[in-house]
Amino acid sequence: MICLKEWRQFFSSLTGYIAIVLFLLLMGLFLFVFPDSSILEFGYATLDNYFATAPYIMLFLIPTITMRSIADEYKTGTFETLRTLPLSSAKIVWGKYFGCLLIVMVALIPTVIYAISIQQLSARGGIDVGGTIGSYIGLLFLAAVFTAVGMCTSSFTNNTVVAFILAAFVCFILYSGFDALSKLPAFKGGVDYYIEMLGINFHYRSISRGVVDTRDVLYFVAIITLFLLITERNLIRR
Repeated sequence: MICLKEWRQFFSSLTGYIAIVLFLLLMGLFLFVFPDSSILEFGYATLDNYFATAPYIMLFLIPTITMRSIADEYKTGTFETLRTLPLSSAKIVWGKYFGCLLIVMVALIPTVIYAISIQQLSARGGIDVGGTIGSYIGLLFLAAVFTAVGMCTSSFTNNTVVAFILAAFVCFILYSGFDALSKLPAFKGGVDYYIEMLGINFHYRSISRGVVDTRDVLYFVAIITLFLLITERNLIRR
């Protein structure tokens, strides 16, 4: 019920459609139009540019999807009505989470056309199917983490703009912040590797190689669970 409510709420205005269309449009421009990143300029079949660019565009797409999930409930006063339903805080959080994640997946599914297009345009060999599937799995895990972060930041405020900015900032820090920190001279000599392991990008790249390691999966599940537990505690405090 909560999942369906989240779905309807997102697509009840033009914001939802515009966010998804802009995501697909930007990805199309980066992959086929802009010369510095165009796949057509590479001379061989690969989607590496897509999987390298998509996380940064998702830093803005997913906070747009999640910013209203809880903040709007606070702002409009419907949170009190929601709490009167025979649902625990955990069910509300997970219901909203899967509703938002489903919307993100709707935005990602059409990008499979890129893989099909490159496969058809390839003169011989085609794309690396195993690596591409692994990269898509990594992208789904990445989207799941960003969605959990967006839900969490939305539970701290009744201002959707603040929720968006916080979500984009935290997602950026989790994705690129630890990589940047590990490159500081003070952490050279082995410590840099462990700092890099704390970041999402390390595990995203690992899965993108086509090998789904249990350690990477556990990392993503742990991060998702942590942020959703924080969200649940925020709802209980309200």
